[in-house]
Amino acid sequence: MLRSLLFVIFFINSPLSLAGDTSHTILVVGDSISAAYGINQTAGWVHLLDSKVTQRKKPYQVINASISGDTTINGLKRLPALLKEYRPAITIIELGGNDGLRGLSLKSMKKNLKAMISLSQQADSKVVLAGMRIPPNYGKRYTQAFYQIYQDLNDDYEIALIPFILQGIGDKKELMQKDGLHPTAQAQEIILRTVWKKLKPML
Repeated sequence: MLRSLLFVIFFINSPLSLAGDTSHTILVVGDSISAAYGINQTAGWVHLLDSKVTQRKKPYQVINASISGDTTINGLKRLPALLKEYRPAITIIELGGNDGLRGLSLKSMKKNLKAMISLSQQADSKVVLAGMRIPPNYGKRYTQAFYQIYQDLNDDYEIALIPFILQGIGDKKELMQKDGLHPTAQAQEIILRTVWKKLKPML
């Protein structure tokens, strides 16, 4: 009887028993940077993160809900259903780049990101916000105001901020695809390291 009881206790507390538990989910809601645009999906940083979590025997599953071309308003529309379905312990929000590239309202962008952070926190999900920069040809005033949004949100909420997810990549042509906007497969490991620095203490 004691032996059976000990087995049950071990199983309940083992990583295998948590693998199917949605409360041990890392949800990534992003755009083409996280959707592995232009490269093999298995080479993308989100897939590499999933492999890293498994190798480190962390009891988490990684769900990639990123869509190329997505804006903050689209991400906000999709988020409630994603939170309900996966009940993530951690939500990584990597959006805003397409808002900036399309010259959309920065006020609306900030409002949408605030709503996404609030919804995630209300669902008991810790938030990692991945910041982005846009090309300087959009003008100093606009590009600075765009980047400042992520800093402001970090100040207003208890979140983990990645100031620039393409740090060490965006200014290196050899790590960017021909369009100059999307990182190559070789750059994905660098993105993973950037994300992991913020994510590791939260696991």
